[in-house]
Amino acid sequence: MTVILPVQAKAKLVKSSLNSAVQIAGVVYGPKFPSTSIVVDRKEFEKTFKSAGESTVIELSGLDTPVDVLIKGVVFAPIKGGIVHVDFYALEKGKEITTRVPLHFVNESPAAELGAVIDKVLHEVEVVCKPNNLPAHIEVDLGLLVQAEDKIHISDIVCPKGVVITQDLHDVVAIAKAVEEEVTEESLVAAADVPEEKKEKAEKGA
Repeated sequence: MTVILPVQAKAKLVKSSLNSAVQIAGVVYGPKFPSTSIVVDRKEFEKTFKSAGESTVIELSGLDTPVDVLIKGVVFAPIKGGIVHVDFYALEKGKEITTRVPLHFVNESPAAELGAVIDKVLHEVEVVCKPNNLPAHIEVDLGLLVQAEDKIHISDIVCPKGVVITQDLHDVVAIAKAVEEEVTEESLVAAADVPEEKKEKAEKGA
């Protein structure tokens, strides 16, 4: 499903006409695309950004021709918050891109059911692929963590067709950590008292 976001070239607007309450300023640029200042409807962009994030190809409409882009950067107001500027990276058709894709952890871990704690070390990975193969996310099967100290590595991830993870295949993605029994002062005292109790019972029996 293609995500389409309407924009307008900023050159077509009077500078003072930008209404920051309902519009966001931005720029589109790329290897084969001249840097172009634009404005986008605030509600439309916020809705798109929430659903697409930075790892989904978006088609910008409203320029001379439709442009496939990735959201490359979002600037927020330091005090009041809210988005004040957006950078869009224009993609070259048919050319591979390098970007980061979030990981989605699926299924239950048998190790967790046995009491292990699942530590998710990575939450995104760097991939290389063509724009039309770029996934919104990549799934990681927690079912691979069967017992405590089991690990999932980059090499265990099954990527969608046409997608290659560029990171070290030995990088740890998730690990099932054994829960260490907490040693409290009370437990230490109780343990120390056990020999004395046994001794008293032995003396009484004599």
